[in-house]
Amino acid sequence: MSIVGVRPQVIKAAPLIKLLNKHRKIQLQLLHTGQHYDFEMSRVFFRDFNLPRPLVNLGVGSGTHAEQTAAMMVRIERALFRYRPDVVLVFGDANTALAGALAAAKIRIPTAHIESGLRSGNLNMPEEVNRILVDHCSDMLFAPTKLAARNLLNEGVPPEQVFHVGDTMVDAMRQWRKAIESSAILDRLALEPEGFVVLTTHRAENVDNRQRLNAILSAVLKIGALTVFPVHPRTRKNLHQFGLWAKLTRSRCILPIEALDYMDMLRLMKNSRLILTDSGGMQKEAFLLQVPCLTLRDETEWLETISLKANKLVGVREEKIVKEARTILADKSVKKRLSRLRSPFGDGQASERILTILLREFK
Repeated sequence: MSIVGVRPQVIKAAPLIKLLNKHRKIQLQLLHTGQHYDFEMSRVFFRDFNLPRPLVNLGVGSGTHAEQTAAMMVRIERALFRYRPDVVLVFGDANTALAGALAAAKIRIPTAHIESGLRSGNLNMPEEVNRILVDHCSDMLFAPTKLAARNLLNEGVPPEQVFHVGDTMVDAMRQWRKAIESSAILDRLALEPEGFVVLTTHRAENVDNRQRLNAILSAVLKIGALTVFPVHPRTRKNLHQFGLWAKLTRSRCILPIEALDYMDMLRLMKNSRLILTDSGGMQKEAFLLQVPCLTLRDETEWLETISLKANKLVGVREEKIVKEARTILADKSVKKRLSRLRSPFGDGQASERILTILLREFK
């Protein structure tokens, strides 16, 4: 049983789900919690990735962390009793992963955590709490990088439970390379390659705080480069609520657009000169696309991108964002330097390794 509930989970799970679904010795039970309550948006990802329809959609929707996690645990447990899977697979660090891992652990169904071992060191992030709890109640831990595997061993996880397999996101980007390249997003937005910056922000600590959100916008305005801004629904609501939407639309350098699908977003990122984001996944995608990244946070779970100088933490300090962005935009050779870096995220075969290990462990 593969349990997903938010769009980033669908993306990182997609290559493995496809392998599981076509294997003659495996019966895939795909469960969608509905944590992202705009299920139609998730349905687009299922269609674009040619994934099977979920066996069940729990339709949990929004709520506080406790309400959402508890509701998912109750409904996941019912599904586990009904369908009796041999192993439960959870992905990433959303509340869906925590609910799935806890529900399975309580009734002793073996659980595998894909993308395990990530640590930012900031327990104020709900995702950090989720990562730690999911790792320590799962039986098989599939780490995307050597550092992630080392984190688990340092926390006392038995070595026989830790598997360094690479990152399934690399698998996804390689499998859908042609679809990404065929995206017409640049034409639709009348953009020239290398002629713009990409901005995304959706984390609660940034977009639920007027001062922080305003600082991000002010920094982008000072940078002055054409900045394409796919606006997350939560961010859009707060921009209006805080009276900042007019500041956005009056500017000549910020282009606010609707949130994009996966193929369009990666095409946009690949052709940009710089990415400003508070997304964990986009930091990694920027590295894989060989585009410099400034992260609008004070810590990151993707420390490899920092050590390789492909990514820099700038928080929401206006002057620092402006200074670092201008330095990058003035450097014509930055993408060439990034193209020479060796990726710590694997070779695009992570899903095959996970499948091989699952078949061996549950033979």
